[in-house]
This record gives sequence, C-alpha cells and structure tokens, in this order.
Amino acid sequence: MGFVLVGAALQTSAFNVTHLVIGRVVTGFGTGIKTSTVPMYQAELCKREKRGRLVSAEVLFVGVGIVFAYWFDFGMSYAGGAIAWRLPIAFQMLFALGVIIIVFGIPESPRWLVNHGRKEEAQETLCAVYDTNHDDPYIIAEMEAIERAIAMEGSATGVQAFTSIFRKDEVRTRYRILLAWGVQFMNQAGGINLVVYYIPSVLVQNVGMEARIAQVVGGCVVMMFMFGSILPSLALDRMGRRKTMITGCASLGICMMFISALLSKAEDPVHGRSYASASVTFFFLYMLFFGMSVNCVPWVYVPEILPLEARTKGTAIGISSNWIWNFTVVMITPVIINRLQWKAYLIFMATNLAFVPIFYFFYPETSNLGLEDIDFIFTAGGNPVSVARQMQKELGSKDNISRRPSLVQVEPSSQSKEPIAETVEKV
Repeated sequence: MGFVLVGAALQTSAFNVTHLVIGRVVTGFGTGIKTSTVPMYQAELCKREKRGRLVSAEVLFVGVGIVFAYWFDFGMSYAGGAIAWRLPIAFQMLFALGVIIIVFGIPESPRWLVNHGRKEEAQETLCAVYDTNHDDPYIIAEMEAIERAIAMEGSATGVQAFTSIFRKDEVRTRYRILLAWGVQFMNQAGGINLVVYYIPSVLVQNVGMEARIAQVVGGCVVMMFMFGSILPSLALDRMGRRKTMITGCASLGICMMFISALLSKAEDPVHGRSYASASVTFFFLYMLFFGMSVNCVPWVYVPEILPLEARTKGTAIGISSNWIWNFTVVMITPVIINRLQWKAYLIFMATNLAFVPIFYFFYPETSNLGLEDIDFIFTAGGNPVSVARQMQKELGSKDNISRRPSLVQVEPSSQSKEPIAETVEKV
C-alpha cells in the first residue's frame, strides 16, 4: 500500500505523460504485491469447507471496485478540466490508507509461522481465528497436518532457492505452478478486458450507439460482473472448481459466438440495427457468466493448488500470468476491433471453448480439501484428476467434514528416510 500511495500521489500531481507513467509503474508494484499476497493469505487462514467462498468474496470486491470506479469516472466526466481525472486517481489513496490501518490488526499466516519455527504463535493464531482452544481436536489435527506437509515438501523439494520450484520433484511443484499460471491465463485470455476496458467504444464502433448512451449502457454491463460474482462468494464450495470453470468457459464461448454472429449482420440494410442491438444482450450475459465463474475460481485455485514450500513464489508467478495477459488483451483489443470488427470476437470464442477440455483433463478438483491434502493428489501416482475425484468421493462419504481438517493422516517421524512415494502408498 506504500507503493500505491506514492504512485497515486505521482499520478495525481502529473503534468506530463512521463510523470504519469512513472506514477503508474510505482502503483503497479503495489498492486502486484497485493494481488499475489491476499488470496494466498486468505486461503491459509480459511477452513477448507469455506475457503472458496471467502477468497471469492475478495474477488467480488474487485467487481465492486470496477463498478465504483466506472460510475465515479462517468460522473466526473461532467466536471471538465484536470479535476475530472486527478480526483478519481487520488481517491484510491483513501482505500490504501484504510488497508494499512487494518493490516496492523491481522495475524500472520499459521503455515508461515510453523514453517519458520514459531509453532506456538501458529497455534494461537488458529485458536483465535477459529474461536476455540488449544485442546480442540480440529486445532490439533490442523497443526499436525501443517507439520506433516512441511516435512514432506521439505524432503521433496530440498533447496530453497527460487529456481528449486521449477524442479521436477516428488510433490510435482513444477507441474502445479504450470497449472496455477494456466488458470490465470484463462482468467484473461477469454476476453474479459475487451469488455471491462472498452465496452463504451465497442458499443459505439460495433453496435452504433451514440457515445453518451454507450457510456451508460457500458456501466450497466459492467455491473453484471459484480452481480455475477455474488454467487461464488456464497456457494463456490458447493459449486466446485471444475464444474464452475468448465460451465463458465463454455458459456463465455457461446456468448462470444452470438456477439460475433449478430454483429456480422450489422450491415444488413433492413435489420442491421436490430441485429447489432441484440448483440448487447450477450455482452450482459458474458459479464454475468464471467462473474459467476472465471472471475473467482482462478484466484481461489492458485494458492490452494501450490505446495506450502512454493506457495509464496508460485502464487506470484501464477498472478503474474493474470497481469501479463491483462496487459496483452488491453493492448491488442483496439487493433483487432478496428481491423477485424465482428471477427475479433471469434478469437475469444475459440479461447474460451478451448479452455473447457483443458480444465477437464488437467485440473483436479480441490473444493473442500485441506491445503495439506492437496499434496496427496500429486504424490499418489497416476492422473491427479482421477486421484482428486476419488478423494472427493471419500470426502463425500464422511460426516461432519468441518471437524476433519485432513484426509491424509500420517504419523510424523523426523527419523523416517522412506521415499515419499512409499509413504503415500502406505497412506
């Protein structure tokens, strides 16, 4: 948030483009740090049966922020002069200051504490967060699961250097980082920022709306992003990561297909305006479906799919995919819209539909599994998707899952020299 404050101050006081860009870059460092830290922190503090909903709630506020910023900017556009853009940029500093104050009141992650030899502090944190005492079976089991995971991953990954996370170790860290990077690629490559950034321009250029009407309609389209995100924040743990992503990507692909088909008829001399206007319906649906699925799942999936030893670095790498492809889509959209017109939407139709089989065949289900249990998916041998499916069946057959933080119960032994594959086979 310090970076955000400095960067926002530089942008607000800018009197030339270079000054503005430098401020933007500084703010970007703060945004990058925040977005690669908060979902991971939330995932490590949440109970497994609530993790999807709670992390999705943070992503819901991304939608709230976008809607707030859009209408704030729209209102300030009537003011004219430098205040029209300086005030919206400066306003973000209020939120940054609020975060700085709140951070002093929240604890460190218990998994980070255990990993740094501060077991008692970790136990105190778990007791405080879950509002229970040290003798609670859940706290005891959770602490044991964390210690087992650290022992298992430490023996598998060995060296703590940054490059070690790309090694093909026995917890399959490299493969899991690739999954994290890929799911955030899906978040952006489906074309969401074509709509978020450029919907007023699209409505003017492709649909033929008057500029001010396009701004109002564009604001309403963006609000669907926020409304759709409410559902995962209430029910993602029941919806499941795989079903939500597969259904969401398929829906987004179909919306893009209809947008392209309808806009291709916009030149029709008789019904062209009607076809173009009908396409607006699918912009609304696209934003609703995105909020309900692809907006939330990647932010939940990245920190939970990664092993503890690589979670910090791996999350940063996964989130970098989001911002790299965010930048790419934002930069190419004006070019492809101007040159390809309705055909541009076919590109994002294809990417969204391609994500359906990719997620089905390569991404295991992680809903309602403890973070430490997810290691077992990748160490049990065989296809992680099949292993996760079997674990979900086992989980579904148990009662009172909120009292069972780990499916994988292994007696910890500091003297054990068995290979991790043999240990998992015994489990």
